[in-house]
Amino acid sequence: MPVYQIDGLTPVVPEDSYVHPMAVLIGDVIIGHRVYIGPGACLRGDFGRIIVKDGANVQDNCVMHGFPEQDTVVEEDGHIGHGAILHGCVVGRNALIGMNAVILDGAQIGENSIVGAAAFIKAKAEFAANKLIVGSPAKAIRELSPEEIEWKKKGTREYQDLVIRCQQTMHQVEPLREVEEHRRKITFDDAHKVKQGG
Repeated sequence: MPVYQIDGLTPVVPEDSYVHPMAVLIGDVIIGHRVYIGPGACLRGDFGRIIVKDGANVQDNCVMHGFPEQDTVVEEDGHIGHGAILHGCVVGRNALIGMNAVILDGAQIGENSIVGAAAFIKAKAEFAANKLIVGSPAKAIRELSPEEIEWKKKGTREYQDLVIRCQQTMHQVEPLREVEEHRRKITFDDAHKVKQGG
């Protein structure tokens, strides 16, 4: 994976986390345990510190960056959807940031909250826990139900299992030149089988 030291600071990636070889980590980046970082993600700790805590995921083409002396943080079990941009903000425990959302400096997303796709969170905006947050500029429109919070947790567990699947089964290969007869499809059971060692 492309990992770069700057000003003597080297990214930290525990062995039980997975960073795709096409993601980029620069400088003061601290990854927790069981974290998934997807292809094309860029975590630039060349100004402020970037922290992705245990069980969180940062998906394809996300950007995390910040200003000097400012941390950009995804708390435990945070879920950052494809193409989101986090700049100098804090995403609370078990919160979900939708695809292509933008969250600016000093913003705080409360735990268990869901930020809708393409939402724009203004600098220094603060949102309480358990909220559905949508729009541009974003507003909290209602409380999330227990079922919605459980749905989010289930999605994050899929990414925690994906860490194991990637470590155990993903490797670079040459493409096939034609589709095999009876080509199988990936099922939700595949993650369970790999997790159990089957």
